[in-house]
Amino acid sequence: MPTDDYAFVLDYLPEGHADVNIPQYRREKRVAQILGEEYYSLLEVSVREGQSVSQGEKIYIGKATREKIHHIIRRLNYDDLTSTGKVEIEYTLEKLVKEQEPKFVRFFNECSPLTTRLHRLELLPGIGKKHMWDMTKARTEKTFESFKEILERIKLLPDIEKMIIKRIIWELKGIDDRGEQIKYKIFVGVPLPYPEGKEPKREEPPAPKPE
Repeated sequence: MPTDDYAFVLDYLPEGHADVNIPQYRREKRVAQILGEEYYSLLEVSVREGQSVSQGEKIYIGKATREKIHHIIRRLNYDDLTSTGKVEIEYTLEKLVKEQEPKFVRFFNECSPLTTRLHRLELLPGIGKKHMWDMTKARTEKTFESFKEILERIKLLPDIEKMIIKRIIWELKGIDDRGEQIKYKIFVGVPLPYPEGKEPKREEPPAPKPE
């Protein structure tokens, strides 16, 4: 699975998890739950001694020197998130989907069928056969440029940002709202290219501070 270089803090537990059956003196402290910026990976990380992080903060977790993060503890399932983390992930994804609109628009323009009976578009909540056929026909006539244009050209389509967020959360949970297992991933851990000329500016890892 591709790895994220940057992530957003969903929750910070300076004293570690209070609900684990481990004596406090042995409990890992300065724990943060984070969401990857590009691949939406859920991770639990150890914050360096003398550092702290705050909810919503963007932090570097790549392979270069990490200023605030000591190490990655484990990969999380959605149900491993704290109650605070489950609330914060909604706000974080809303922000990311807005910022990353060009790559999602490209997905709508270029995504292909998974099988002879199932198109990737149909994996999005609220898109059935009719919407799928309307979208594939419309994009052959003229490619979409924005979420707004998609909504204007495809009648009765649900809110695009909300359907993307819901799909990402389903993929993180592993099940949809009906309790059915998610067999295919189209966003989590999947590289989605940006349209040419609309790639975000890549940030350099923060330079290590002299000791």
